Amino acid sequence: MVLTKRSGGRSASRRGHRRAKLHSVSPRREEQGQALVEFALLLPLLLLLVLGIIEFSFVWNSRNTVLFASRDASMLAAEGGSLQGTDCVVLSRIESDIVSPAAAVKLQQVQIYWSDRNGDQIGANVNVYDRAGSTTCDYGDGTTITVPYSLTSAGYPESARCDVLAGCGGSHTSVDTIGVRVTYQHRWLTSFARMTGTGVTFTESTINRAEPQL
Repeated sequence: MVLTKRSGGRSASRRGHRRAKLHSVSPRREEQGQALVEFALLLPLLLLLVLGIIEFSFVWNSRNTVLFASRDASMLAAEGGSLQGTDCVVLSRIESDIVSPAAAVKLQQVQIYWSDRNGDQIGANVNVYDRAGSTTCDYGDGTTITVPYSLTSAGYPESARCDVLAGCGGSHTSVDTIGVRVTYQHRWLTSFARMTGTGVTFTESTINRAEPQL
């Protein structure tokens, strides 16, 4: 009888010990499950953040590329001044600066305009070139330049630009300040960004004073 009682006591003690172990493991499993649920909820947000950073870096690179091209083009426009065919040289340089290295950039329009010192366009003095069709410029030495642009508004031809230090009469009291405005579309490169559309449109402008002819 004593042995039976002892055996029953040990058995009950072991069962109680096992139950204690089970109860001690259960909270850990609950914590692990909770962590997995929280991670599943946060994962989409983390992916959006990473994709946003990647896309923003592409946008910033496109902007810097086009800004450099507008600066380069405005210097050529200032150097050419009133010389016939200056616009073709400007457009050709923009093409070489942007189209070749920047796959995400889609050029839409280039404007060459008479600018004030603040960079604002003066009146309707602007040549507007759309990125379509073609334009050919002939030069005195027999060479030609053809660019993939069409002149849609000729409000500021090369012959109307003043590059004389003493001025050219009328409103042109001194050499003109010539601006180049480039409008382009940055095409989204990540799949998530494409869900919002094909891209976003930006405009970059740079001005320079025409080199004076003494």
